[in-house]
Amino acid sequence: MGAAVQIRPLVLEDGAPSPEVRAWDAYVQRHPQGTFFHLAGWARVVSKVWGHRCHLLAAWRDRQLVGLLPLGEIDSWLFGHSLSSMPFAVYGGVIADDDAVALQLEQAAIALAGSLSVEHLEMRLLQSRHADWPRQDLYVTFRKPLADDDETNLLAIPRKQRAMVRKGVANGLRAEIDPDAGRFFQLFADNVHRHGTPAMPRAWFEGLLAEFGSQAEVLTVVSPEGKPLSSVLSFYFRDEVLPYYAGDDVAARELAANDFKYWALMQHAVRRGARLFDYGRSKVGTGPYSFKKNWGFEPQALHYEFRLFGADAVPQHNPNNPKYQMLIRAWRKLPRTLVNRIGPPIVRNLG
Repeated sequence: MGAAVQIRPLVLEDGAPSPEVRAWDAYVQRHPQGTFFHLAGWARVVSKVWGHRCHLLAAWRDRQLVGLLPLGEIDSWLFGHSLSSMPFAVYGGVIADDDAVALQLEQAAIALAGSLSVEHLEMRLLQSRHADWPRQDLYVTFRKPLADDDETNLLAIPRKQRAMVRKGVANGLRAEIDPDAGRFFQLFADNVHRHGTPAMPRAWFEGLLAEFGSQAEVLTVVSPEGKPLSSVLSFYFRDEVLPYYAGDDVAARELAANDFKYWALMQHAVRRGARLFDYGRSKVGTGPYSFKKNWGFEPQALHYEFRLFGADAVPQHNPNNPKYQMLIRAWRKLPRTLVNRIGPPIVRNLG
C-alpha cells in the first residue's frame, strides 16, 4: 500500500522560487490539464496587485507532488465573500495524478471554504467534474491548432475574415512587440470604457509582464504613420498562445486593425513555436463570440461549477445581468480620467 497523501499549502515568497514552487510549476507544465493560470506566478501577481489572499493547495505523497489546486479569496462588500480557482482567470480547478487525489484536494478546498465562511466556492473548468454541482453555463472558449506555415494558417481563416486580414495588410498596418504595457493600456482602457465596464490598472498588466518574462508579451498594431490602433497582451504556455487582454482605437474597425492584429499574432506565435491558438473566453451570443466563430473557431463549453454555502444561487456578476445595464450606460458617460481612477477598486472585487 502506498504512502498516504498529505495536503499542505504552498507558501509564495519574494525572491528566487523555493524548491516547492519550482516543483509546483513543473507539475503544471507536464500535466495534461495544466493551464497558464495554474502557475504559481498567477497567484503571486493576484496577491501583489490586488491584495487578495491566495491558497495554493499541494498534495504530496512522500516527497512527490501528486496534485494541486490554486485558489484565490475575495472578500468584497460589493459582491460577497468567495473562493475561486482562480481570480481573473478563465481556467482553473484541480489537477492531479488520479481522481482519488483530486477528490482529496476538492474536499480540502471545501473545508477551507467552510473555515473562511465564504458564500461560495467556484471551479473554472475546461472539463466538467461534478454534474450535480450548481453551475454557470454562460461562457465558452475557442481553441484551434496552428500549422507551422503561414499559408496553411491563412487559408484556414474563412474567406470573409481573410479578406479583412488582407485589407489590413493593404492599409500598410504593421505589428510591433512592445517593451511594456504603456500603449496597450491606453487602448485597453479606452476600449472597456466605450463598453461601459471598469478597467484594470496598468499595474496589473505590468505585474504580469514582470512576473512571466518571455511568457507574457504585448503586440501592438500601428498605422503607417505610427499611430497605435490595436493591441493585445498574450501569454505563452507550452505550445499554446493565449491572446488574453486586448484593446483598440475607434479607428481600428475601419482599417481592419483587429483582424490584422490576430493574424500578426498567429504569425509571430508560430515563429515562437506555438501550435495552438487559444482565442479565449466569450459570453454566448455576444459580439466577441461571433467574431471568433467568423474566424473559423468552434465554441467549446466551459464548466464553472459551484459549491454554495451562504449564497442562495450562483452569482451573476457579469454585464449580461439586467440590473447592471443602467450602470453600464452611466459609466460610458463618465470622463476617462475618472473611470481610470475609480475603476480598479471595482474590478478588484469581481475577480
